[in-house]
Parts: sequence; structure tokens; C-alpha cells
Amino acid sequence: MIPVKICTSSHPALRKTVRPIEQFDRTLRELVQQLREVMVAHHGVGLAANQVGFNLALFVARPKEKFYIFANPELQLLGEPELREEGCLSVPHKWGLVKRAPKVRLTYHDLQGKRRTLTATGLLAQIMQHEVDHLHGILFTDKTTELWDIHDQTEITAATSTE
Repeated sequence: MIPVKICTSSHPALRKTVRPIEQFDRTLRELVQQLREVMVAHHGVGLAANQVGFNLALFVARPKEKFYIFANPELQLLGEPELREEGCLSVPHKWGLVKRAPKVRLTYHDLQGKRRTLTATGLLAQIMQHEVDHLHGILFTDKTTELWDIHDQTEITAATSTE
């Protein structure tokens, strides 16, 4: 596999709307494996394909122990938005407050191309909103009501994993 690097906030790939996935094949499964490895290596809970330079409507998530794969996601927000703390692998050492819906419904394709729907709350709902934003060229810093610097990556991981 080709090693991949996370694009940081100034990278143009992060500001483009991605294209839908049309082929659900071995190449896609290999990309998912790369996304998973990069996300885990960087202690993330979600990673969109464009964060590693691939212009595809795809993201992975792992809020706890379960690993999720979402291709061609369509997001429906449910409930009144609440302020949540958030960070991003593409915006290192920054953390902020973002308004996110407490519940979402995501329609997506699985790795076999089958259309599915998942309703989520809590951290998974927050990850889904964050990653779908990425797929539309939006960074969490575009939505923050407050932004601060954090230089200890373990603080970010601990804050994210306890929710």
C-alpha cells in the first residue's frame, strides 16, 4: 500500500466537494483499509477520504470499539443543535466549540454498494456531521464559536474518547 499523509487545513483537497463512489471493488476496500490505519495511527475517531487526498464521498469512523464505513453519505439532522467540543486531524493542535445536532440519520452505501440507513446519537452522530462536512469542503473551524490551541495530543485523544 502507498503510505498516505493527512492533508492539513491549507490543502486545496479539503475545500472541494467530493465526487460520489461508483465502483465498489477491491480498490475501494484497499482505500478503506488505508483510511482505517491512518485514523488509528493518529488516534482519530473519524477520517474522510479527502483528508488523505482522495476526492471521494467516503469516510470511516470508530467512536468506541466498532468500526464504521460510509460511502456516498446523505445526512439528516435531528433535534436542536448543541455546542460540542471538537478537533480534527487536519487541523492539528486546535480544538473548538461547534453546534451539532444531537441525533442524525445517515443514508449511505456499504462496501458492497448496498444502500443502508443508520440513526445515531452521541459521539457517532458528531463524527458523522464532522466527516460529512469534510466531504462538502467544510472544516470544523468554519463553524466554531470558540477556538483554542492545544499542543498536547493526548489531551485531545482523552477528551474525544471519553464522550
